[in-house]
Amino acid sequence: MDDLIPQIDKTCKRQTFLPDIAKVVIVLFLFLAQTVSAYDPEGHKGAGGHHGYGRPKGPPSDIPAHIKERTSADGTGVNLNNSQVGIPGLMFMSNEPLLAHVTSMALKGNLLGDEGAKILAASPTFKNVEKLSLWDNQLTSVGAKQVAVSPHLGNLTELNLMKNRVGDEGVIALAQSPNVSHLTALDLSDNEITDAGAIAIANSPQFANLKRLDLFKNRIGKEGIKALIQSKTLLNLEHLDLVKNAIDLDTALSLEKDKTLPKLNTLVLR
Repeated sequence: MDDLIPQIDKTCKRQTFLPDIAKVVIVLFLFLAQTVSAYDPEGHKGAGGHHGYGRPKGPPSDIPAHIKERTSADGTGVNLNNSQVGIPGLMFMSNEPLLAHVTSMALKGNLLGDEGAKILAASPTFKNVEKLSLWDNQLTSVGAKQVAVSPHLGNLTELNLMKNRVGDEGVIALAQSPNVSHLTALDLSDNEITDAGAIAIANSPQFANLKRLDLFKNRIGKEGIKALIQSKTLLNLEHLDLVKNAIDLDTALSLEKDKTLPKLNTLVLR
């Protein structure tokens, strides 16, 4: 559920003029309309419906058993959101034969850091992963670079790096990587990204298949936003979220009129 909150908040923050009952109806509607995937990892299928609610805070007492419990019966999906399995858990996963066919991994809030990204990127166990969430794992540009240069992460279609610190350097590394060429959904919200990172995304042919791009709560200004909405490579983009970036309302309104992306049907600036 908490994976849904940022999307609901971002969508509803401009509805403050509505009566309370209308707000409730809107939030309920949006909640019911959410799709389920590792990109929205709290709703991830294949984990037996377990989301860790009620579990004591801190790492599980038996990390391997916890991981197996949160893995689907066919071994293709793992939901470890907020499990705090850390490096020991990821090391176990990287050497676990039962995960050789995993395609979807929700790893939000597991204290993995850049060391965890390195382990993940180096393991052939994860060569089939298509949907990957590393939301809130203390990654920096170093961790993003590990994902970018990995010889095993070339099948990604959905990547969630929300609430890390990948910055412009990490974004530029991703923008130059063939590992992101199949991505249809990318979340880089709350990652200290400025115009330089936004321009790198806008000019990268590797992102040509993106349909959804979330850049909520960064430091992107007018030049970066203009580059994105007038990109000559993001031609399949349908949804672009730029709420809480470094522009004022008047600038946002003027930029909205300048968009040229042919398939963009949802542009959220303020």
